[in-house]
Amino acid sequence: MELKELKKKKISDLHRILREQRDKLRDLRFKDANKQLKDVRQIRKIKQTISRCLTLLNSEKIESEKTENRKQKTDISTSSEQAKK
Repeated sequence: MELKELKKKKISDLHRILREQRDKLRDLRFKDANKQLKDVRQIRKIKQTISRCLTLLNSEKIESEKTENRKQKTDISTSSEQAKK
């Protein structure tokens, strides 16, 4: 999947896609080990999709942590201002 397509997905969909891609990768590795896999490039494509999903999930996690930190800082500053009064 392209990064543009993945960016449009919800977090729950990204987790589902990640799980499916990991299952496919495991199956392809078994097929490759048994010399049943014709197109070895499929492994590379699935690895790229997995890394894209993980990148998007981690960036979402970082963004949510930043917003939480900003909220905490504003809460602390407003409480300290109220304590001064």
